[in-house]
Formats: sequence, structure tokens, C-alpha cells
Amino acid sequence: MEGNPLVQVDPGLAIWTILVFVGLLIALKYLAWKPLLDGLKNRQDSITKSLDDAKQARQELERLHAESARILAEARKEAESIISRTRDDASRFREELKQKAQAEAAGIVKNAEKQIELETSRAVQQIRQEAVELSVAIASKLLQRNVSRDDNARLIE
Repeated sequence: MEGNPLVQVDPGLAIWTILVFVGLLIALKYLAWKPLLDGLKNRQDSITKSLDDAKQARQELERLHAESARILAEARKEAESIISRTRDDASRFREELKQKAQAEAAGIVKNAEKQIELETSRAVQQIRQEAVELSVAIASKLLQRNVSRDDNARLIE
């Protein structure tokens, strides 16, 4: 009984099928699997490198953030110091101006007092002179004669 030729085993055909299959596996290994595995390896290396770069970038960003926070804190501290020094300088300057104004006012008052004293002295001297002249005039009228300056000086002494 002859059966279906597709189900019968033919040793020559089996050998050729095995040889073609092995040849195809070898060809695929060098032509398809190796480039495919190299591509996957390159892709894996690229992803690993990108992850490492991202990790380094994150660390650098954290370092820069910490450094900027430190610099900002220093700047705030220096600004507070400058403001404090400026306030102290302004306070000292205000006190100096106040003392200078008080000294200047005291000088003006002292000068005015001297001027008043001088004017008072002149007024008293003038009043005395006028009193003497008036006394001489009254005495002249009483004596009916004119008194000279020398006589006037003698009368005063």
C-alpha cells in the first residue's frame, strides 16, 4: 500500500532538508541575528548612557540648587549687614548734625549776647554823655554862662 507521498519518509529528502535548515540557520546567524543583537546591544548601551547622563544632570542640578541657595543666603546676610551699617551711619550722621547745630546755635546765642552787651554798653555810655551834656546845659542856664569842656570834665570828676 502506497500511501500519500507527503507522509512517507524519504532519506535523501530528509538529509537535504536538514542541510538546508542548518545552512539557513548559519546564514541567519551571521546575516540577521548578529546585526539584530548588535543593534539591541547598541540601543541598550545608548539607554544606559542616557540614564547615567540624566542621573549626573540631576546631581549637577541639585548641586547648583544648593549652591544658589547658599549664595542667596550669603547675599541676604550681606544685604542685612549693609542695611544695618547704613542705619548706624545715618544715626551717627544725624547725631553729628544735631551736635553741630546745637554748637552753632550756642555760638549764635553767645554772639548775640555779646552784641547785646556791646550795644547796651554803648547805649549806657551815650545816655551818660547826654546826661552830662544835659546837666551842663542846665548848670549853664543856672549859672548863666557857658561851661567849656574842661569845666565840664572837672565837674564830672
